[in-house]
Amino acid sequence: MIDVDKAIATTVKTGKVLFGVNNAVKSIKLGRAKLIVVASNCPQSLMEDIKYHARFSDVQVIIYKGTSIDLGAVCGKPFMVSALTVREPGDSDILKLSEEAKETMEKSETLEETNA
Repeated sequence: MIDVDKAIATTVKTGKVLFGVNNAVKSIKLGRAKLIVVASNCPQSLMEDIKYHARFSDVQVIIYKGTSIDLGAVCGKPFMVSALTVREPGDSDILKLSEEAKETMEKSETLEETNA
């Protein structure tokens, strides 16, 4: 299991990232985003907007368990971060996190189909 906070911090230090919902949507539309991390307290309408565009571009969206204040602190920023766009992972293995999340979703979908 990957330590999410450590992976995010490493990505911010060594990779290429953008902050904010508008940058996330723009990067998804342009095909430059590899992963989107959204804070758990991000407004629902903005989160749905990100998920909508990500669905068509096959970009994984991960919901960070902490608030936007927590996500900002992990990124080493003195402000709230509601959405973090990973364009280049740098030295981190954060993209493995998206693979793990995708596998978990596929397993839960398979279980739901079997139980139905």
